[in-house]
Amino acid sequence: MKSKILVIDDEESLRFTFENFLSDEGYSVATAKNFDEALSEMSGMNPDVIFTDIILGDKSGLDILKEAKTRKINCPVIMITGYPNVETASEAVRMGAFDYMSKPIRQATLLHLARTAVRHKMLQDKNEQYRANLEAIFRSVKDAIVTVDKDLVIMEVNDSAQKVCDISREWRGKPFDALQSACNGKCLDALKRCIGTKEALEMQRTECLNNAGLRKVVTITTAPLLDFRGEFSGAVMVVRDETVLNDLERNLRERRQFHNIIGQNKKMQKIFSLIEDLADVPSTVLITGESGTGKELVADAIHYTGSRSSGPLVKVNCSALSENLLESELFGHVKGAFTGADRDRTGRFQNADGGTIFLDEIGDISQRMQVRLLRVLQEKVIDRVGDSTPIKVDVRIIAATNQDLAKKVRLGEFREDLYYRLKVMGLSLPALKDRKDDIPMLIDYFLKNLNVRLNKRVEALSEDVKKAFLDYTWPGNIRELENTLEHALIVCKQDTVTLEHLPQGLKDFLKEKDYFLTDQDGLSRQAIIKALETSGWNKSRAARLLGVNVRTIYRKLEKFDVSHEQTPRENHDMS
Repeated sequence: MKSKILVIDDEESLRFTFENFLSDEGYSVATAKNFDEALSEMSGMNPDVIFTDIILGDKSGLDILKEAKTRKINCPVIMITGYPNVETASEAVRMGAFDYMSKPIRQATLLHLARTAVRHKMLQDKNEQYRANLEAIFRSVKDAIVTVDKDLVIMEVNDSAQKVCDISREWRGKPFDALQSACNGKCLDALKRCIGTKEALEMQRTECLNNAGLRKVVTITTAPLLDFRGEFSGAVMVVRDETVLNDLERNLRERRQFHNIIGQNKKMQKIFSLIEDLADVPSTVLITGESGTGKELVADAIHYTGSRSSGPLVKVNCSALSENLLESELFGHVKGAFTGADRDRTGRFQNADGGTIFLDEIGDISQRMQVRLLRVLQEKVIDRVGDSTPIKVDVRIIAATNQDLAKKVRLGEFREDLYYRLKVMGLSLPALKDRKDDIPMLIDYFLKNLNVRLNKRVEALSEDVKKAFLDYTWPGNIRELENTLEHALIVCKQDTVTLEHLPQGLKDFLKEKDYFLTDQDGLSRQAIIKALETSGWNKSRAARLLGVNVRTIYRKLEKFDVSHEQTPRENHDMS
């Protein structure tokens, strides 16, 4: 389509000159001799470029410029003047004029300005279209989207933020922390951490109160914003309302992931529900379970699901420190309290004020430390080492142990009163051998994460390995499973993990269970038959399942004397 140009001047000869020069260049040209005619033409043609005399009787070119803005005619306006001076030019540019040109009009100058202005208009239109498309997408997304600058000042808010977070577009230009009067601050915490680290952050399925005071279960994702130069300029936050889905899953007991805890086993579903019940109460929690069952992850979930999530979560491994060091670490000390105490030190309980302290391996603390901890639980105060002035603390205590504390109480190794103070709410995590139906999900989860961390592209485990993982007792629980997969991915040079990639300890177990034959390939007769049955006896597919060359399949079939016609029982009898 021809670009449309409007020429406004009270001199007929000049209008004629403009029209001839511009029409010959292929532009569609309309002219007006005064302000009123110009308004009529502007309404009818919606010009791409306007050339206007700066003096139009009792009106001026600046009036044309103002009227174009009022009517939202987004086009370059070029002023024509017979008496150019710095003051006139600067005023025109200040008002938003694209450029100005002086009489007498030269054809080359006119056409150059026209081409430049038309290109500018095309770029404007394209940018406006991009902006409109982005705004349409921004408005249509059902998740709340909020962008902030480096100082946490709100730059943009979409319509869904009103429904999800009770944040409206009226808050643009205001500091985000001013929103926190009713909200419990989880979004603010996520944005602060993102801006502080300049890294993306995700808080899955966390319970919060929005500014309207409504309980919601949301997943909060934040990511750094970069400007056109690629420099850090702020953060974007996406809040997905998963309240309905969470409640439905809770009712159906079908949740597969809660925060960073994976599990669809019935025992895990009960734990997920119990974590939610514990989230907003101040009660002390005692988490028990074998090493590697995920006690720390449960403590994280309890803290970040609850109302204390905006406060600190402080973790202490009680078995890693001697009694004196642990006492100073937990309660702090004053200068001169002991040799080497050259300055005051704030303890972990004070650091956790307003939040949660996680005391791992609580079963290993001494009798003296048990007495001190009991006082904290009873009176909510601590005494720094070397100081008799009590300090009040508001801290929720979550403790964990892999020991049988009830047995230690009976043996006199653990105070009974402290035991019951800690076990206001008890949460026992099942061993991995008692939730083997979760192993396939855990494998998928760890494979995905390890591939990213180790820069690998391992897609699957062979059928033999899958069966071995389900048969193995996993004394180290989930931690051992993750470490086993990490070992396998490090040594695996193909896209499928096979038995030969497993750690030696697991290989020894599998040898006892007759998973291995004595040949160098590490493939059992049972694995070959299973892969062929799974693939419909397609030897190429079976080879891919086992992570071997198809020639290996043919060689094994001959070695084990296996044919398609044989029944599984016959094959077993011949092994």
